[in-house]
Amino acid sequence: MQKVVRVRLASSRRSSLVIMSSIALTLLTSLLFSAVATSASAATPTYIQGTLVDSAKAPIAGVTISATGPNGFSGESKSDTSGKWKIEVPAAAVYQVSINQEQLPSGQALTDPAKATIKANVISLGFDVTILFPIGPGVEKTTNLERSAQLLADGLILALVIALAALGLNLVFGTTGLTNFAHGELLTLGGLLTYYLSAVVGLKVVLAIPLAVALSAFIGGYLQDKFLWQPLRRRGTGLIAALIVSIGFAILIRYFFLFIFGGDTRQLPEYAGQAGLTLGLVSITPKSIITSTIGLAMLVIATIWLSRSHMGKASRAVADNPALASSSGIEVEKVIRAVWILGATLASFAGIMVTVNQGVSFFMGQDLLLLIFAAVTLGGLGTINGALIGSLVIGVSIQLSTLFIPTELKYVGALVILILILLVRPQGILGKKGRVG
Repeated sequence: MQKVVRVRLASSRRSSLVIMSSIALTLLTSLLFSAVATSASAATPTYIQGTLVDSAKAPIAGVTISATGPNGFSGESKSDTSGKWKIEVPAAAVYQVSINQEQLPSGQALTDPAKATIKANVISLGFDVTILFPIGPGVEKTTNLERSAQLLADGLILALVIALAALGLNLVFGTTGLTNFAHGELLTLGGLLTYYLSAVVGLKVVLAIPLAVALSAFIGGYLQDKFLWQPLRRRGTGLIAALIVSIGFAILIRYFFLFIFGGDTRQLPEYAGQAGLTLGLVSITPKSIITSTIGLAMLVIATIWLSRSHMGKASRAVADNPALASSSGIEVEKVIRAVWILGATLASFAGIMVTVNQGVSFFMGQDLLLLIFAAVTLGGLGTINGALIGSLVIGVSIQLSTLFIPTELKYVGALVILILILLVRPQGILGKKGRVG
């Protein structure tokens, strides 16, 4: 008995010693890293920085930003093609940062003129400070009619982007029942592939775009379904479990993009800073006209294909009743694979539209995912025309709402409309009662 007690005491002492040693080692490591971080911060250049974007989130190049500080310090920087600028500062202090408003593009101005000069408090060397100048439509230079027309045009373009992505998401939901939270990453994939092929490989954008769409369809459609979702279907994975898998997969892919491409917004150098064309009351860039025309054509072709082709009719049969479709001789897995490829194709081009006009970042798809889900839910889950109508309502209402509310709150109006319509029609505008999908 005494031996057992001694063994337990010895074991307890060893455990206490291990715990105390671990705590001491942790404290020592923290102090070491703190010292290293302090010395590193002293040697690291410190910047006041920011990114200039217009009301459509497109970068603004060629605008001078200046900073003044103690001891007679002054410095300036000019925004590059991606809208980025930065000014190195010598010490921790409060600096006055100003923007040259006269260099802003026509139709753009500070939404708050009092913020033409902003204080930047650098609390310690090694910690950069980011300054954001609030830029929006130059209301004082336009009438309400002109602004409304411009916002309507911007809303239609946004609605087209949402519709391309929402149609693919709705098709996947209709045929498999999967609510795919990784769908937004398909937009990012298309945008990043276009950027890589254009800016890194050196292809012309007109060649990079179709190649990026093809690669996205293969990687995000064919390979994703073949190696992830088809095995899960064969295992009989439930829809809730599959939904959780899609959330985890989205996070994995998103931060893979961050690791490869970094966190900056990337611009296509071939189309950066393109001047707009004035068409009546609306100003629109040639790149927006071209990409919107192609996107609209893809949407029309996809809708006709789904309603008239053999594969399209088969996909609707699978969506209605997979077991009955299979017993009728329809290859269900082949249909689902085709739907995944079509969905990835449409979503990737939606991402390319955003990339050409505004640039691409690793978080782009996630930013648009809420709007895509809102459009699908508003129009009716599993319905093709519902996705299109929901996208139109969401896209236009988001832009036009800025006539009455601040730009920062523009998504609120669309979500309020979504809630109100669902209170009246819980199944969505074109959804059917008593049926999910």
